[in-house]
Amino acid sequence: MSGERNRRWILRARPQGDITADDLELTELAVPEPGEGQLLVRNTFLSMDPTHRIWMSDIDAYMPPIEVGDPMRGRSWGTVIESRHPEFQPGDVVTGGLIWEEYSVLDRAERIPMELGLPIEAFTSVLGPTGMTAYWSLLDLGEPRPGETLVVSAAAGATGSVAGQIGKIVGCRVVGVAGGPEKCRFVTEELGFDACVDHRAGSLDEQFRAACPDGIDVDFENVGGEVMDAVLGQVNNHARVVLCGLISTYNAEGDWWSPRLFRNILFRRLKVQGVIITDYFHRFDEALPILAQWVRDGRIRYRVDVVDGIENVPQALARLFEGRNIGKQLVRVSVGD
Repeated sequence: MSGERNRRWILRARPQGDITADDLELTELAVPEPGEGQLLVRNTFLSMDPTHRIWMSDIDAYMPPIEVGDPMRGRSWGTVIESRHPEFQPGDVVTGGLIWEEYSVLDRAERIPMELGLPIEAFTSVLGPTGMTAYWSLLDLGEPRPGETLVVSAAAGATGSVAGQIGKIVGCRVVGVAGGPEKCRFVTEELGFDACVDHRAGSLDEQFRAACPDGIDVDFENVGGEVMDAVLGQVNNHARVVLCGLISTYNAEGDWWSPRLFRNILFRRLKVQGVIITDYFHRFDEALPILAQWVRDGRIRYRVDVVDGIENVPQALARLFEGRNIGKQLVRVSVGD
């Protein structure tokens, strides 16, 4: 790899409010050489996720924060171009890199089963961590039952879009929450949800009353804030709340964690469970063939939202918090990959 350079993003400063380009810095260094038992991967896609905003902050969370000056943590997918590992060959498609960079040296990786006949984009989304989050957290924690009403916030996003379609498969009435007519049309017309509440279009309470006349039995919560409060105002007794994300509050300052209607957890005797997908890594192999078959059968549809060029990572990450992405937000490392 003589003469080649490896571009890598580092955390330059902790964000204050919204993430800006000044919080990140694109650096260059030599392409690393794999040692014995290692492999060199040329990354094709980098994952953009709301949790990156948490990792950039110095708060007590489920993983240690990224230190200022350190590489940005984030999942990648790519192709092995050199291997000194007995289980991998050049040309293998893998995931396992955890830095936003062009080339990664890995001690181990997960081979992508391209023999399933699905494109790599499927493994970044519906068959990757976001799809697995939807599958395990909804079915294992939400316990949806036929005939119940399931509400999914951020329904046009990578995780919510899959969770809602799984809800339809198990027989629920599924109501999405999204921002704007385009996303709501995507949720109902392409994904097959029964209704969609537009959180940018008038009273949330009124919209939920119209969309959920029999109340809400399961809340797959990705947003928090006003959306979660409106849902908690109309939950049925013994409803289940799967707390997957709180994206509306990640850029906020001060005391923003507690929902205003926290009292309804008591009054409605709710079951509330937070979920971090690392708790289910050991069960991915169980869900993979099921999700893959649903995709092949057309029972689950997915979309990826791709920004080209590793230099455009800040703009791609900002799309998540501006509500501009539909489906899984990715960065294609190099144009033409």
